[in-house]
Amino acid sequence: MSIISAPRDVQALRGESVLRIVWPDREDRLAFRFARGECQCAQCVNEWTGARILDPETVPLDITIEQMELVGAYAVRIHWSDGHQSGLYTWERLRKLGEQSTSSGSAS
Repeated sequence: MSIISAPRDVQALRGESVLRIVWPDREDRLAFRFARGECQCAQCVNEWTGARILDPETVPLDITIEQMELVGAYAVRIHWSDGHQSGLYTWERLRKLGEQSTSSGSAS
């Protein structure tokens, strides 16, 4: 298992509806709706089976980030405009989402 370096910066670009993550080696831009739909918390994914509970298509088109807070040195908790805030986005998860959004065109 490789250790993921913390990003240099994480910003909610509300005007663009994009989460901007600046890593030492690249920059990722995740659409808010994409990031919210990929939450891995127990409310969104069955913790025993891994089956998705949240249907990403039900995430509001105008979802936005109301607040973000660092959790230790390994994650960020995002408070979404739909009231959801239980998910932690670890640096490792954000890196994977960045790779996924780049390959699928979900960046913005």
